[in-house]
Amino acid sequence: MTLHPPVTGHCDELQDALTAFRASAHITERWGRRLAAVLAGGGRLLAAGNGGSAAQAQHLTAEIVGRYREDRPPFSAIALHADTSSTTAIANDYGVDAVFARQVRAHGRPGDVLMLLSTSGASANLLSAADAARAAGVGVWALTGPAPNPLAAGSDEALCVAAPATATVQDLHLVAVHMVCAAFDAALESGAGRLDGGR
Repeated sequence: MTLHPPVTGHCDELQDALTAFRASAHITERWGRRLAAVLAGGGRLLAAGNGGSAAQAQHLTAEIVGRYREDRPPFSAIALHADTSSTTAIANDYGVDAVFARQVRAHGRPGDVLMLLSTSGASANLLSAADAARAAGVGVWALTGPAPNPLAAGSDEALCVAAPATATVQDLHLVAVHMVCAAFDAALESGAGRLDGGR
């Protein structure tokens, strides 16, 4: 059986990018601990992305509302793109750039967290959401492709994946989502999330 370079090349590219990505583990650990403090205190996680990044955002919220590995209580997490009636109504009435920002203004409260996922880091509707979140006192975290990019610059914290292909960035965003969930669960179990101050 012949292996085609485009297929195996993706594996090679992912392996190279993953090696470099391991250096970002401290960011995902900090995010998981902070998220445990926010959600255990009654706060909420909002998440958004476009296309494949929307799927990753919804994967994250499903892990928080459901569970990651071990059984635990559910916590509040909303994937903003998943409410199709709201997103289409907002897009129709206010324009596509407002679909997430308007929902952030509706659902976000001071101290909550907004996670934005974007391979380009340049999506106008995510940049508007980041602006709305900061105005509402909601912390903004971005998972993006290579830095520099506007979304990373407009967020409180960013984890930027240094990979040349969109598919590899998306692969590592899913890795990051699972690392955040693992840190979140560990913080809940140890009680450390309640002690993690700051945003």
